[in-house]
Amino acid sequence: MAIMEQDDAEQDARGQPQREPDEQPPEGRTYGEMLGDPQIRRWIVRVAVAVVAGLIAAVVFGGRIGITLAILIVIADVVRKARTSSSVSAWQKSSAIERRTEKQLKGLERNGYRVLHARAVPMDDEGVSDGRIDHLVIGPSGVYAIDSEKWDKRLPVRTLSHRKLFHGPFNKKERLDEARWEADQASKIIGGQVGFEVPVQPSVAIYGPSIPWKVMRVRDVDVFSGNRARGYLRRRPRILTDTDVDQIYTAAVESLPPKYPSDTSV
Repeated sequence: MAIMEQDDAEQDARGQPQREPDEQPPEGRTYGEMLGDPQIRRWIVRVAVAVVAGLIAAVVFGGRIGITLAILIVIADVVRKARTSSSVSAWQKSSAIERRTEKQLKGLERNGYRVLHARAVPMDDEGVSDGRIDHLVIGPSGVYAIDSEKWDKRLPVRTLSHRKLFHGPFNKKERLDEARWEADQASKIIGGQVGFEVPVQPSVAIYGPSIPWKVMRVRDVDVFSGNRARGYLRRRPRILTDTDVDQIYTAAVESLPPKYPSDTSV
């Protein structure tokens, strides 16, 4: 209290003027560090644009319209940013189907699930696989390699005896083979890292056409509608302990590199 009651011009032992407590940057960061934060910079730009547009509208149409326009500009930019945000830079666009699955899986973290996105695995000799698992999910119910697919919504999806998957007239055998290959590679690599077998269930989340079932296993690959990705995992029985999940997750991070090296994808 004695320090706060002294005059602002009073100097400390080093001969420097003392700074009032309310002049300290929040959270111990300098103002330069705060301005270097991309989120803070975005908010500064967002508010500045809204203020300028609001002032112009206020002059032309009146104060109430100006304020309303400024608020709507801020809201619109927040919504746009939320829709295009992703931990994988290659998915930060409105057409990225992988981003939709990513957002669903994020909601499972509170249930003990860990997720890696866009992880690289060895490609097959025939070149069927692109060497990427879109979403590797590790949780109490096991380990899953989920690939997100955008198909033409005008063509129906059907199966034949749980052995064939068709999208309209097109046989999707190669797509199922790719999913199975990628999951098998992840299983071998992670298992070699932890020293015990780690089964990885291949899965395909389809967006676009209507899927006439909840989950169908076709050629050992789970197939379901993309908007069911979270439900696909939530209701399965628990087979891994928290220690198992942490160990497998750590091994996956170390042994399956990001497909896009500039991304953390975690």
